[in-house]
Amino acid sequence: MRTPDSTQSSSPRALTSAEQIQNLILDSADFEAFLNELARYSAHQVAGDGDDALCGITLLRDRKAATIGWSSESAREVDQIQYSLSQGPCLTAAEEEREVHVPDLLEENRWGPDYANAVASHGLRSVLSLPFHLQGDAKAALNLYSDAPHKFNEVAAARARGYTREISQALRLAVRFSLHTDSATNLRATLESRTVIDIAVGIVMAQNRCSQETAVRILTDASSNSNIKLRDIAASLVNSVGGAEVHTHFQEPGQVHAG
Repeated sequence: MRTPDSTQSSSPRALTSAEQIQNLILDSADFEAFLNELARYSAHQVAGDGDDALCGITLLRDRKAATIGWSSESAREVDQIQYSLSQGPCLTAAEEEREVHVPDLLEENRWGPDYANAVASHGLRSVLSLPFHLQGDAKAALNLYSDAPHKFNEVAAARARGYTREISQALRLAVRFSLHTDSATNLRATLESRTVIDIAVGIVMAQNRCSQETAVRILTDASSNSNIKLRDIAASLVNSVGGAEVHTHFQEPGQVHAG
Protein backbone atom coordinates (compact mmCIF):
# COMPACT_ATOMS: atom_id res chain seq x y z
CA MET A 1 0.00 0.00 0.00
CA ARG A 2 1.41 3.40 -1.00
CA THR A 3 1.77 5.83 1.88
CA PRO A 4 1.78 9.65 1.63
CA ASP A 5 5.46 9.65 2.60
CA SER A 6 6.41 7.30 -0.24
CA THR A 7 4.46 9.43 -2.70
CA GLN A 8 6.19 12.60 -1.58
CA SER A 9 9.65 11.03 -1.69
CA SER A 10 9.30 9.85 -5.29
CA SER A 11 11.16 12.19 -7.64
CA PRO A 12 9.93 13.06 -11.16
CA ARG A 13 11.44 11.08 -14.01
CA ALA A 14 14.19 12.90 -15.90
CA LEU A 15 13.24 13.75 -19.47
CA THR A 16 15.09 12.02 -22.29
CA SER A 17 16.83 14.10 -24.97
CA ALA A 18 14.06 13.22 -27.43
CA GLU A 19 11.44 14.51 -24.97
CA GLN A 20 13.48 17.66 -24.41
CA ILE A 21 13.58 18.22 -28.18
CA GLN A 22 9.80 17.80 -28.37
CA ASN A 23 9.46 20.50 -25.71
CA LEU A 24 11.77 22.76 -27.72
CA ILE A 25 9.49 22.34 -30.74
CA LEU A 26 6.42 23.25 -28.68
CA ASP A 27 8.07 26.21 -26.93
CA SER A 28 9.82 27.80 -29.93
CA ALA A 29 8.18 30.79 -31.59
CA ASP A 30 9.12 29.70 -35.10
CA PHE A 31 11.20 27.18 -37.01
CA GLU A 32 14.42 29.21 -36.98
CA ALA A 33 14.12 29.71 -33.23
CA PHE A 34 13.72 25.95 -32.78
CA LEU A 35 16.87 25.17 -34.76
CA ASN A 36 18.90 27.67 -32.76
CA GLU A 37 17.54 26.33 -29.47
CA LEU A 38 18.38 22.83 -30.69
CA ALA A 39 21.98 23.91 -31.36
CA ARG A 40 22.26 25.51 -27.91
CA TYR A 41 20.80 22.45 -26.23
CA SER A 42 23.11 20.16 -28.21
CA ALA A 43 26.18 22.18 -27.23
CA HIS A 44 25.29 21.94 -23.55
CA GLN A 45 24.38 18.25 -23.65
CA VAL A 46 27.50 17.10 -25.46
CA ALA A 47 30.03 19.24 -23.56
CA GLY A 48 29.14 17.63 -20.21
CA ASP A 49 30.78 18.18 -16.84
CA GLY A 50 28.99 21.51 -16.44
CA ASP A 51 30.93 22.97 -19.36
CA ASP A 52 29.62 24.29 -22.63
CA ALA A 53 30.65 24.32 -26.27
CA LEU A 54 29.73 26.04 -29.50
CA CYS A 55 27.45 24.17 -31.87
CA GLY A 56 26.36 24.60 -35.47
CA ILE A 57 24.15 22.39 -37.63
CA THR A 58 25.40 22.26 -41.22
CA LEU A 59 23.14 21.36 -44.13
CA LEU A 60 24.78 20.38 -47.41
CA ARG A 61 22.54 20.42 -50.49
CA ASP A 62 23.15 20.96 -54.20
CA ARG A 63 26.88 21.38 -53.43
CA LYS A 64 26.04 24.35 -51.22
CA ALA A 65 26.56 24.41 -47.45
CA ALA A 66 24.68 26.47 -44.90
CA THR A 67 24.36 26.60 -41.13
CA ILE A 68 20.67 26.16 -40.34
CA GLY A 69 21.02 26.31 -36.56
CA TRP A 70 23.67 27.84 -34.30
CA SER A 71 24.19 28.16 -30.56
CA SER A 72 25.77 31.62 -30.93
CA GLU A 73 27.00 34.01 -33.60
CA SER A 74 30.54 32.72 -32.97
CA ALA A 75 29.41 29.20 -33.92
CA ARG A 76 27.87 30.53 -37.11
CA GLU A 77 31.01 32.52 -37.97
CA VAL A 78 33.39 29.59 -37.58
CA ASP A 79 31.11 27.43 -39.73
CA GLN A 80 31.24 30.16 -42.38
CA ILE A 81 35.04 29.93 -42.41
CA GLN A 82 34.76 26.39 -43.72
CA TYR A 83 32.21 27.35 -46.35
CA SER A 84 34.38 30.20 -47.62
CA LEU A 85 37.37 27.84 -47.92
CA SER A 86 35.22 24.95 -49.25
CA GLN A 87 36.88 22.60 -46.76
CA GLY A 88 36.93 21.76 -43.08
CA PRO A 89 35.78 19.09 -40.62
CA CYS A 90 32.04 19.75 -40.83
CA LEU A 91 32.08 19.61 -44.64
CA THR A 92 34.13 16.41 -44.56
CA ALA A 93 31.77 14.88 -41.97
CA ALA A 94 28.67 15.77 -44.01
CA GLU A 95 30.06 14.87 -47.44
CA GLU A 96 31.74 11.61 -46.42
CA GLU A 97 29.21 10.77 -43.69
CA ARG A 98 31.87 10.01 -41.09
CA GLU A 99 32.93 11.41 -37.74
CA VAL A 100 35.76 13.96 -37.85
CA HIS A 101 37.77 14.89 -34.76
CA VAL A 102 40.28 17.73 -34.42
CA PRO A 103 42.02 17.36 -31.01
CA ASP A 104 43.99 20.60 -31.32
CA LEU A 105 43.72 23.16 -34.11
CA LEU A 106 47.26 24.37 -33.44
CA GLU A 107 48.50 20.92 -34.51
CA GLU A 108 46.05 20.45 -37.40
CA ASN A 109 47.03 20.50 -41.10
CA ARG A 110 44.44 18.32 -42.89
CA TRP A 111 42.73 21.35 -44.43
CA GLY A 112 45.74 23.61 -44.69
CA PRO A 113 46.92 26.40 -42.40
CA ASP A 114 44.24 28.90 -43.47
CA TYR A 115 41.40 26.94 -41.90
CA ALA A 116 43.16 26.05 -38.65
CA ASN A 117 44.52 29.57 -38.13
CA ALA A 118 41.18 31.24 -38.91
CA VAL A 119 39.21 29.11 -36.44
CA ALA A 120 41.94 29.30 -33.79
CA SER A 121 41.82 33.10 -34.08
CA HIS A 122 38.32 32.87 -32.54
CA GLY A 123 39.87 31.35 -29.44
CA LEU A 124 38.84 27.79 -30.33
CA ARG A 125 41.13 24.80 -30.10
CA SER A 126 39.20 21.56 -30.71
CA VAL A 127 36.42 20.42 -33.06
CA LEU A 128 34.14 17.41 -33.34
CA SER A 129 31.81 16.94 -36.31
CA LEU A 130 29.28 14.13 -36.50
CA PRO A 131 27.13 13.33 -39.53
CA PHE A 132 23.51 12.34 -39.39
CA HIS A 133 21.83 10.51 -42.22
CA LEU A 134 19.02 12.06 -44.25
CA GLN A 135 16.77 10.73 -46.94
CA GLY A 136 17.43 12.10 -50.41
CA ASP A 137 20.42 14.07 -51.60
CA ALA A 138 20.78 16.39 -48.60
CA LYS A 139 23.50 15.72 -46.03
CA ALA A 140 24.12 17.26 -42.63
CA ALA A 141 26.46 17.34 -39.66
CA LEU A 142 26.47 18.44 -36.04
CA ASN A 143 29.54 20.63 -35.42
CA LEU A 144 30.96 21.12 -31.93
CA TYR A 145 33.71 23.58 -31.01
CA SER A 146 35.56 24.12 -27.73
CA ASP A 147 38.14 26.63 -26.51
CA ALA A 148 39.99 23.77 -24.77
CA PRO A 149 42.38 21.48 -26.67
CA HIS A 150 41.52 17.77 -26.54
CA LYS A 151 38.08 18.64 -25.15
CA PHE A 152 36.31 15.95 -27.16
CA ASN A 153 38.06 12.88 -25.79
CA GLU A 154 36.64 9.39 -26.24
CA VAL A 155 34.18 9.86 -23.38
CA ALA A 156 32.86 13.11 -24.88
CA ALA A 157 32.82 11.63 -28.39
CA ALA A 158 30.85 8.59 -27.20
CA ARG A 159 28.39 10.91 -25.47
CA ALA A 160 28.06 12.93 -28.68
CA ARG A 161 27.44 9.80 -30.76
CA GLY A 162 24.77 8.58 -28.38
CA TYR A 163 23.13 11.98 -28.28
CA THR A 164 23.14 12.29 -32.08
CA ARG A 165 21.53 8.86 -32.43
CA GLU A 166 18.92 9.74 -29.83
CA ILE A 167 17.81 12.92 -31.56
CA SER A 168 18.42 11.79 -35.15
CA GLN A 169 14.71 11.64 -35.92
CA ALA A 170 14.18 15.18 -34.65
CA LEU A 171 17.18 16.38 -36.67
CA ARG A 172 15.87 14.64 -39.77
CA LEU A 173 12.46 16.25 -39.28
CA ALA A 174 14.08 19.65 -38.68
CA VAL A 175 16.11 19.45 -41.88
CA ARG A 176 13.06 18.30 -43.84
CA PHE A 177 11.17 21.36 -42.61
CA SER A 178 14.18 23.51 -43.47
CA LEU A 179 14.22 22.16 -47.02
CA HIS A 180 10.49 22.78 -47.33
CA THR A 181 10.80 26.30 -45.98
CA ASP A 182 13.75 27.03 -48.28
CA SER A 183 11.84 25.73 -51.31
CA ALA A 184 8.77 27.77 -50.41
CA THR A 185 10.89 30.92 -49.95
CA ASN A 186 12.63 30.40 -53.29
CA LEU A 187 9.30 29.78 -55.02
CA ARG A 188 7.81 32.92 -53.52
CA ALA A 189 10.84 34.98 -54.60
CA THR A 190 10.62 33.51 -58.11
CA LEU A 191 6.93 34.34 -58.39
CA GLU A 192 7.52 37.87 -57.07
CA SER A 193 10.21 38.38 -59.70
CA ARG A 194 8.05 36.86 -62.43
CA THR A 195 5.15 39.18 -61.59
CA VAL A 196 7.09 42.42 -61.92
CA ILE A 197 8.76 41.23 -65.15
CA ASP A 198 5.40 40.30 -66.69
CA ILE A 199 3.97 43.71 -65.81
CA ALA A 200 7.02 45.45 -67.28
CA VAL A 201 6.63 43.44 -70.49
CA GLY A 202 3.01 44.62 -70.70
CA ILE A 203 4.08 48.24 -70.23
CA VAL A 204 6.71 47.98 -72.99
CA MET A 205 4.16 46.35 -75.31
CA ALA A 206 1.71 49.21 -74.71
CA GLN A 207 4.33 51.94 -75.05
CA ASN A 208 5.90 50.54 -78.23
CA ARG A 209 2.86 48.76 -79.67
CA CYS A 210 4.98 45.67 -80.13
CA SER A 211 4.67 41.94 -79.56
CA GLN A 212 5.43 40.20 -76.29
CA GLU A 213 8.57 38.67 -77.80
CA THR A 214 9.85 42.10 -78.86
CA ALA A 215 9.06 43.59 -75.45
CA VAL A 216 11.00 40.85 -73.70
CA ARG A 217 13.96 41.44 -76.03
CA ILE A 218 13.86 45.20 -75.29
CA LEU A 219 14.02 44.54 -71.56
CA THR A 220 16.75 41.91 -71.79
CA ASP A 221 18.83 44.17 -74.06
CA ALA A 222 18.46 47.01 -71.55
CA SER A 223 19.54 44.65 -68.78
CA SER A 224 22.61 43.47 -70.70
CA ASN A 225 23.67 46.94 -71.85
CA SER A 226 23.39 48.48 -68.39
CA ASN A 227 24.65 45.39 -66.51
CA ILE A 228 21.59 45.54 -64.26
CA LYS A 229 19.49 42.51 -63.35
CA LEU A 230 16.37 42.03 -65.46
CA ARG A 231 14.16 42.10 -62.37
CA ASP A 232 15.63 45.45 -61.28
CA ILE A 233 15.14 46.91 -64.76
CA ALA A 234 11.54 45.69 -64.71
CA ALA A 235 10.89 47.02 -61.20
CA SER A 236 12.30 50.44 -62.11
CA LEU A 237 10.00 50.65 -65.13
CA VAL A 238 6.93 49.53 -63.19
CA ASN A 239 7.65 51.98 -60.36
CA SER A 240 8.08 54.87 -62.83
CA VAL A 241 4.63 54.16 -64.26
CA GLY A 242 2.70 53.08 -61.18
CA GLY A 243 4.54 55.03 -58.51
CA ALA A 244 4.54 52.08 -56.11
CA GLU A 245 6.14 48.67 -55.68
CA VAL A 246 4.38 45.63 -57.08
CA HIS A 247 3.53 42.74 -54.76
CA THR A 248 2.43 39.24 -55.64
CA HIS A 249 -0.64 38.09 -53.73
CA PHE A 250 -0.52 34.51 -52.52
CA GLN A 251 -3.38 32.39 -51.30
CA GLU A 252 -2.22 29.87 -48.76
CA PRO A 253 -3.62 26.33 -48.93
CA GLY A 254 -6.98 26.14 -47.18
CA GLN A 255 -7.44 29.90 -47.35
CA VAL A 256 -10.79 31.06 -48.71
CA HIS A 257 -11.96 34.47 -49.82
CA ALA A 258 -14.76 36.05 -47.88
CA GLY A 259 -17.78 36.27 -50.12
